[in-house]
Amino acid sequence: QVQLVESGGGLVQPGGSLRLSCAASRSIFRIYRMGWYRQAPGKQRELVAIIINGSPNYADSIKGRFTISKDNTKNTVYLQMNSLKPEDTAVYYCNARPSPLESMYWGPGTQVTVSS
Repeated sequence: QVQLVESGGGLVQPGGSLRLSCAASRSIFRIYRMGWYRQAPGKQRELVAIIINGSPNYADSIKGRFTISKDNTKNTVYLQMNSLKPEDTAVYYCNARPSPLESMYWGPGTQVTVSS
């Protein structure tokens, strides 16, 4: 089992930047997959960025603007978000699956609002 806690959300103007953090309760050095999803009001939860077996994968809507990274020494995954747009407004959830045979785990989420 793993507990996940997100931080770094907030209100930012269009074109601005935020960095989200997701701290895990156990080592993520060999974690199978870990990353970020988001859910906007009235919409389904969608994949934003994920690291699978060490390789990053991105949704087309955020390619070139967001970067996912992992710090094994801090058991933390980051999402650097640049050139933010109003349509990026959502609750951002951290997600992890330690191995293919284990369950998926979710953090409680952090709100990101992009508005002038």
